[in-house]
Amino acid sequence: MTDDSPAPFWKKRLEDLTKPEWESLCDGCGRCCLVKLEDEDTGDIHFTNVGCKLLDGKSCRCKDYTRRKRHVPDCVKLTPEAVRTIKWLPPTCAYRLVADGQDLKWWHPLVSGSPDTVHKARISVQDKVAASEVDVEVDDLPEFIVSWPGKTPKGA
Repeated sequence: MTDDSPAPFWKKRLEDLTKPEWESLCDGCGRCCLVKLEDEDTGDIHFTNVGCKLLDGKSCRCKDYTRRKRHVPDCVKLTPEAVRTIKWLPPTCAYRLVADGQDLKWWHPLVSGSPDTVHKARISVQDKVAASEVDVEVDDLPEFIVSWPGKTPKGA
């Protein structure tokens, strides 16, 4: 017996995704919405557990996604080219996985059918955001550097 069902849309090249398909690739983890610091000497990027002022730490979603650039002018807009060149995208990021020819993980809402699995698998920033960027002085940000956003949790 053969399975004649079509391949999931995320098996396409990023450039071939429709806008709704592209948007649905976001698993809602919120990791990209954490403040990052760049080492001026090495160029290394360090995640903090400080959230963007628009990050809702409970839902792990942007509070004003459609108008985010008005509030946060340097918010990164992901494009296929950006996905392939941004070094700080987490290893769990669906855009990164698809760009690298990998499949989505079991906890991704498109696979599991539930937006909650990204939280249950401890992929999201839910309950991990220490503060909002509006509450932390820039000079204090190094105190909030964490490594977990750049890693895949065990079991995920």
